[in-house]
Amino acid sequence: MTLPVLKELRRVDGYLPIEDYGLVGDGATAALIGRDGSLAWLCLPRFDSPPLFCSLLDSTHGGHFTVAPAGVLESRQFYEYDTALLVTEMRTSTGLLRVTDLCPLVAGADLSEDVSATRRELLRTATVVEGSIDLTVHVEPRGGAEAEPRDGGLRIRCRAQPDLNLHLYSTSPLIGLRTSLTIKAGQSVHLLLCWRQGSGHAPGFDEAALRRDTVAVWRRWLQCLDYHGPQEALVRRSAITIKLLDHFENGAIVAAPTSSLPELIGGERNWDYRYAWVRDAAFSVYALHRIGLSHEAAGFLAWVLDAVERDGEPRVMYDLDGRMPPEERFDSGLEGYRRSKPVRWGNAAAEQHQHDVYGEILDCAYQWPAHHGTTSERVWSRLLKLVDAAAGAWRKSDHGIWEVRTCGRPFTYSAAMCQVALDRAARMAERVRSPGPVEAWKRTAKEIQNAILEEAWDPKMQSLTEHLGDGGLDASLLTLPLRRVVSANHPKMVATCRAILERLGAGQGLLYRYLPEESPDGIAGHEGAFLLCSFWLVDNLAEQGRLDEAMELYTSLCARAGPLGLLPEEIDPPTGAFLGNYPQAFSHIGVISSGVNLARLFEKAGRTC
Repeated sequence: MTLPVLKELRRVDGYLPIEDYGLVGDGATAALIGRDGSLAWLCLPRFDSPPLFCSLLDSTHGGHFTVAPAGVLESRQFYEYDTALLVTEMRTSTGLLRVTDLCPLVAGADLSEDVSATRRELLRTATVVEGSIDLTVHVEPRGGAEAEPRDGGLRIRCRAQPDLNLHLYSTSPLIGLRTSLTIKAGQSVHLLLCWRQGSGHAPGFDEAALRRDTVAVWRRWLQCLDYHGPQEALVRRSAITIKLLDHFENGAIVAAPTSSLPELIGGERNWDYRYAWVRDAAFSVYALHRIGLSHEAAGFLAWVLDAVERDGEPRVMYDLDGRMPPEERFDSGLEGYRRSKPVRWGNAAAEQHQHDVYGEILDCAYQWPAHHGTTSERVWSRLLKLVDAAAGAWRKSDHGIWEVRTCGRPFTYSAAMCQVALDRAARMAERVRSPGPVEAWKRTAKEIQNAILEEAWDPKMQSLTEHLGDGGLDASLLTLPLRRVVSANHPKMVATCRAILERLGAGQGLLYRYLPEESPDGIAGHEGAFLLCSFWLVDNLAEQGRLDEAMELYTSLCARAGPLGLLPEEIDPPTGAFLGNYPQAFSHIGVISSGVNLARLFEKAGRTC
C-alpha cells in the first residue's frame, strides 16, 4: 500500500476541507476525525442521536475530542488495509505522532448477520514514531461538561446530554478534560471513550486485543467480496464505507453520517442525512450484492417491509427504528460549516410522497430470490400491496427523487420506478409461480413505458424531460436503462444522454442534477455537481458501446476521491472541493456499480479493463 504524502494543514474560514476527514464506526454510529487529530463529529449513541461532538458545524461551539501535538507542520491519513481503522500521522518540529482510531467491535462478530456488533466504545491510540511530542488530549462536548475521577478514568457529565453515561479511560493519567503530556519515540497513550449502559466500567482495557478483534471482524466480512474490475482498491474501500453506514442490528442504512454539510458554501441547501431513505438503502444493498456481499439485502428488505406494514404504506425515509424521523428544525446555536446556515436536524422530506419507493422495494425483493432462494408467502403478500399501489400512483404528482420543496409534479423518474415495481412483480410471479394478475401487471408496465417515451419526450429539446408532459432536463433520466425501463441504445435515450451532457454538464464529466432556474425546487441558490449522476453517465456510455469514453470518465471520477478513498455527495466544479454530506452512500454506490458494469461489458467485448 502506497501511503499519501504528508501535507501542510490548510484551513479556510477556520475549517479543514471536508476531504480532510476520515470515517470510523461500529454499525451504530460513526465519527469523523480530521487530519489535525480532532474528532469533529460523533452522535451518541446512534447515527440519528444528538451530536456529542460537532465542531464540523461550528469550530468554536460545536465540541471536539482532540488528540494532537502542538505545532503540527504537516500530516496525512490512511486506513489499515481492508479495515475501518484510521491512521493520522502528524509531524512537528520535534517528532512524528501517529494516532490510530477505531470503534471496537465485539470479538468474533459476523457482519453478515443482523445483530449488533458495537461495544459502544471509541479507541484512540497516540504513538510517537520519531523524536519527542508535546501531546494535548482535549475533550470538549457540545454544551460543555464536567469531569470527575471514576473507576480509574474520568466520568464525563455532558450538560447537553445529561443522561449519557460517558467515561474516558487512559493508560496515562488525565487531570481533567484537558491534559498535556510529553511522550517520546516508542511510547504510546491509549484512550478509550465509552458510552455503554450501566453504572460503571472496568478500568483496564486491552488495546491490542480490541484492535486485533476489530481487524479480524472487518477482514472476515470482506472475504466474501468478489470483484474483478477497474479501481479494485477504491471498490473495496467503498464497500467498507457503505457498511459503516449500515445499522448492523436491523439492516437500516443511513444516506450519510452527517447533517448540514452545505451543497454550496454559504448556501442554505444543508440537509440532515442521518436517516434511512428507502431509495438510498435499496441502491446500497444492490451495489453490495453485485460484489458478493449479499446478506445486507435480506436485512434491508425485512426492515423496510416491517416499517411499511406498521405504517400501512411506505414512507420516503425512516429513523433507525423504522419510524418517522423528527420534524425538521433549525439549530441557531451552530454557525454551520464555513458559516453555511442553517444547520438542520430532522428532515421535512419525510412527509413527502415519492412514488419511486415502490420500485425500489420491489427491485430489491426481485434480486434476492433470483440468487438466494424463494420468497415466502408472507413476504409476497406484503409485496402485492405495494404493486397495487404502484399501479395506481404512476400518473399522480409527487416530489420526485430530488425531493423538491414545491408542489408535486408527475415526475418521470417516479413513473419509471412504478414501472419497475410492476415489471419485477410479474417476473417474480412467473419465476416462482406466485399468485397475482401477471398479465395485467405486464400491460400496465408497458403502458408506463410508452407514456415515458411519448409524453416525457420534448421534440424541441430532443430529450426526455423530468415530467410526463413537460419540464426541464433531469439527470435521473440516466437511470432508465439501468432499471431496464428504456434501453440505453433507444434513439430517444441516446438523445437524452447527449442533451444531459450538453446542458447539465459542469465540465470534466461532472453533472448537475437539474437547473433550478428551469426546474424550480423551492430552495434558494444553486448547488455543486452531483457525483452519482456522473456514474450513471458512465453506465449509459458503456451500454451504448462507448467503452473507452466510459472508462476514461470512470477513472476521472474515481480520481476525485480523497486520499482515504472517501467521496462526498457533490463536487464544486471550479475547485474540485467536496460539498454536501460526507461520506455519501450514493457516491460510493456509483464507484461499485459502474465498476461492475464496466468489467462485465469489457469482458463481453473480449477486452480487458
